[in-house]
Amino acid sequence: MSATSSRPAVAPSVVVVLLPIMAVVLTVFLIIGLALPVLPLHVHQGLGLDTVAVGLVAGSQFAASLVSRVWAGNHADSRGAKRAVITGLAGAAAAGLIYLLSLRVVDAPALSVTILIVSRGLLGAAESFIITGALSWGLALVDARNAGTVMAWVGTAMYAAFALGAPLGTALYESFGFAAIALATTLVPLAALLIVAPLRPVLPQRRARPVFAKVVGAVWMPGVGLALSSIGFGAITAFIALLFVDRGWSPAWLAFSAFAVAFIVARVLFGHLPDRLGGAQVALVSVLIEATGQALIWLAPRPGLALVGAALTGFGYSLVYPGFGVEAVRHAPAQSRGLAMGAYTAFLDLALGIASPALGLVASGAGLGSVFLVSTLVVLGAAVIAGRLLMAPTAI
Repeated sequence: MSATSSRPAVAPSVVVVLLPIMAVVLTVFLIIGLALPVLPLHVHQGLGLDTVAVGLVAGSQFAASLVSRVWAGNHADSRGAKRAVITGLAGAAAAGLIYLLSLRVVDAPALSVTILIVSRGLLGAAESFIITGALSWGLALVDARNAGTVMAWVGTAMYAAFALGAPLGTALYESFGFAAIALATTLVPLAALLIVAPLRPVLPQRRARPVFAKVVGAVWMPGVGLALSSIGFGAITAFIALLFVDRGWSPAWLAFSAFAVAFIVARVLFGHLPDRLGGAQVALVSVLIEATGQALIWLAPRPGLALVGAALTGFGYSLVYPGFGVEAVRHAPAQSRGLAMGAYTAFLDLALGIASPALGLVASGAGLGSVFLVSTLVVLGAAVIAGRLLMAPTAI
């Protein structure tokens, strides 16, 4: 990759076009970043529930995203990407209100966590509309040859929000409790509407869309690669904070920031590579780097090595989505890009919705460190998919 990385990462005109959409994504995903390091602590320590409950709460967002991806994609294709984003913003604000409701019954942990799962589910559906709308909006505004660039830069905004949100969320939680996270989740999406309102919408496609089965047939193999590689991300989001606390390492939020900063660096330096070198080749190298990071966390005897592992995980995972995504977009009908992006991203949601509770069971039975051994092995499975796409890129 080094020979190519010296070239400009992306044409400035493309970045300028995407900047308003990136600003919306950054603003909204800040609320998800706020909750990443503190939600497991709130459930495990604040409510006194076990790691299985942590996995269920984390997985509920991804499960709801999975269910809503196709709906969000169809909505973006038929009603317009801007309307999809606005719908998602309204849903995210409502999720914040339900967060607040869960705090009214903390004396009944089972009821409180049930309400929390409902709010996380609504937030997952809202996130689905926002990111699917943002991606289809960006793909409609630039040349199709820059599909990987759109996915890379929209994702950069998302993970920049995670990097900023992790320390901010920890500070809010330590100073004001989970109520501050709930209030921010309610207000920030409403502020994002001020960014969205003046933006020029993209007219929806009027041509007949192919059936859903045809779109899934175009994206299923890259989607499986994305799903397997996303288990490392799921392990980080749900269990890295608990691992740090369990081993007496601090601050726990630093692992999230290491992941997110490395993710952003990789996107900025190498985000153009899937468009130039091919998605499968970039995905293969990226998955191997991610698996190395997960293995380091599993083996880490001290926090410094775990932080290196988190950073390598973020650096590798950074280009997995656009890498496999370029392969998905290349085979999807142009008039159904929103649906294709929804179906492709649904594989990520499926993986995380299943993996978070499953990894919670692993943690409960074999310890928190074993979570990262399991995730290492699963992530390596994505290398097999990337290799198959690389050897037979048209056989999907």
